[in-house]
Amino acid sequence: MDVAAIPGVPDWLPGHLQDDGIEALYPPQAEAVEAGVTEGANLVASVPTASGKTLVAELAMLSALAEEDSGKALYIVPLRALASEKSEEFEQFEQYGVDVGVSTGNYDSDGGWLADKDVIVATSEKVDSLVRNDAAWIEDLSCVVADEVHLVDDGQRGPTLEVTLAKLRQLNADLQTVALSATIGNADELADWLDAELVDSDWRPIELQKGVHYGQALHLEDGSQQRLEVRNGESETAAIVRDTLADDGSTLVFVNSRRNAEAAARRLASTTSDFLDQEERERLAEIAAEIRDVSDTETSDDLADAVAKGAAFHHAGCSNDHRALVEEAFRDRLLKVVCATPTLAAGVNTPSRRVVVRDWRRYDGSAGGMAPLSVLEVHQMMGRAGRPGLDPYGEAVLLANSHDELDELFERYVWADPEPVRSKLAAQPALRTHLLATVASGFASSRDGLLAFLERTLHASQNADRSELERVTDAMLDYLEVNGFLERDGDQLQATGLGHTVSRLYLDPMSAAEIVDGLRDWERSGGRSSSRSGRSGEDGEEPEEPAGFTPASELVDDGDDDAEADEPPSALGLYHLVARTPDMYELYLRSGDEEEYSQIAYERETEFLGPMPSEFEDNRFEDWLSALKTARLLEDWASEVEESQITERYDVGPGDVRGKVETTQWLLGAAESLAAELDMDCVPAIREARTRVEHGVKTELVDLAGVRGVGRKRARRLYDAGIRTRADLREADKAVVLGALRGREKTAENVLENAGREDPSMDGVEPAEVEGVEVDPGGSSGSGSDRGTGAEAADDSEDQSSLGDF
Repeated sequence: MDVAAIPGVPDWLPGHLQDDGIEALYPPQAEAVEAGVTEGANLVASVPTASGKTLVAELAMLSALAEEDSGKALYIVPLRALASEKSEEFEQFEQYGVDVGVSTGNYDSDGGWLADKDVIVATSEKVDSLVRNDAAWIEDLSCVVADEVHLVDDGQRGPTLEVTLAKLRQLNADLQTVALSATIGNADELADWLDAELVDSDWRPIELQKGVHYGQALHLEDGSQQRLEVRNGESETAAIVRDTLADDGSTLVFVNSRRNAEAAARRLASTTSDFLDQEERERLAEIAAEIRDVSDTETSDDLADAVAKGAAFHHAGCSNDHRALVEEAFRDRLLKVVCATPTLAAGVNTPSRRVVVRDWRRYDGSAGGMAPLSVLEVHQMMGRAGRPGLDPYGEAVLLANSHDELDELFERYVWADPEPVRSKLAAQPALRTHLLATVASGFASSRDGLLAFLERTLHASQNADRSELERVTDAMLDYLEVNGFLERDGDQLQATGLGHTVSRLYLDPMSAAEIVDGLRDWERSGGRSSSRSGRSGEDGEEPEEPAGFTPASELVDDGDDDAEADEPPSALGLYHLVARTPDMYELYLRSGDEEEYSQIAYERETEFLGPMPSEFEDNRFEDWLSALKTARLLEDWASEVEESQITERYDVGPGDVRGKVETTQWLLGAAESLAAELDMDCVPAIREARTRVEHGVKTELVDLAGVRGVGRKRARRLYDAGIRTRADLREADKAVVLGALRGREKTAENVLENAGREDPSMDGVEPAEVEGVEVDPGGSSGSGSDRGTGAEAADDSEDQSSLGDF
């Protein structure tokens, strides 16, 4: 279909597409138009990666906006990184008056600023929170696009996407719903659920050849073989990368763990290095320097070392900046190989000539060992092969260690169809969250109303027997009532004030119950833990303490209640409280950790909010210690321990540290709201603990670090120079401020302006000598940009005032 013949789109769109070199639609895109996607029809498009799904979405959204001047389009994505990528892609339409907005965080916000936007990009969690917080513009939606909709099968994110789509369709009777999916086994069921037309195609703009490497040959699905020699001392993966580079191609290697990704990148760097020209080496050296500036950690150094030689790794332990730099360099063909965990296959635009699925098994706790990946996951990885406009074809390769495994991989993955996707809504964690939100936001006010709403979900359309869903619903309603989130009057349901707060804060009710119980325990005990009360032996008797330990609770003088009554909860106690909620991913206990953290638990027992379980309760006690390890990481961060020390001490990456910090900020913000709702006295202590972890500072720096542009390192230098508060900054000697900020004039001016100083100019000011601070020789001519290069960038990186949106 010629783009000039597309009906219902704005007049400017065909010319815009032609200017981009698009004269005709791909076959699946043409099928979508013929199915009415530009004329308001609901659509499910189940097509392979790189087959033009995004343009289908754009046609739907832009035609909806052209049809209804006051309408809006919403594009839902599963990942924050994908939200940023898509919003940048849609910004090409702003020249035609289409305003684009992106929103991924601040789950307790109603997103009012988005009311003026025409196209809004958001994660499914953010959209769910907007519905809970009664965002007024939601009712103005005329089109919603759900990208990667096959992820309704995911136990974590799937139920949120499913319920959100059901709510949006209930709120907007005429809402056009467009669902984009990878090729799946039951796309027709998704289409039935959404009352949609179906485009189910295996067409790709670039041929994808799937195969298995075994011995000295690549065995392809059409029965042909290609010689691909593995040299002495060379791994199969290295041989494939070398062969791909010889044909000027790039390779994505998927492995099953972070450690394997890093190790593979380190080894493959010796292969890619031989294929770099001088210009590429220089540009990669610049990128490596940027990577080192992101964080002063071993992960940064290891990644930079690999990148300088043309290889990289990509996993959740990397920071957002790390991942963005790697993705951009790979798309620019500077990096020749990226070794990644499967998360990179989830929609981020990183195509390559070849994809190697090195590890087709990964650890599965529920299986008690290594388990095969699903066909859908492997096909998602394989779909990254082939770069439109750059490659004549793409190849996706699995690796076999024996002839039997060669046959198994063809049967299991190469010739297999993807599994059907199934709703995960009936799982208790998902259902308790969404039942409360459904009542609190007014979608249902009775048990029958709840069940009627659930009839609109994929789960109902896939299960004729409703008994299991009803059983779980009743159990979760009982839980919500017992914990004070819901009230029942016969069949009628009403969210309590606490329940409304929990829903608005986007908390799992079980997290809220854990937080509330912990805070109430603290208040009941008059400012000290009652943790001893929960610890008993196997027969109910007090257990014997390990030799050499005196439990901290025994050090408390029970007769001196007044002395302890006003003691606020400690930062560690609060970090531990939120670390043991379902909304926080705890750190794993490594070999030897149990003994170390058991000792810390006894030494700091009085700081815990809530009773510590007995060491004889293996699972509960181990979870308690895992939360304590997580809390200790957070305490280190909030005590100004260097990030490099933290990553080494806890064996994590900078992305893990920043992710834990962000989650803790959110959970402590929720704890503060819950404490205020319940009129508790611990609100100031919670607020201080949250601010400390936000900026990574000790108590005395909280005020200074809150000034935009200051952050943990600059705050410490200013404090040590005698400038202790925001008010001090407004009155301080400019020379001292400039000296503490390493002579960087623009930085000093920005900091003083943000602190409210009337005349922040540093014209004519010479930096004073400040003990322990070395003035940056080039600081006086600083550009004032948020991120520079060299020393300026390094200073900006280490002085970051906030960890931001991860």
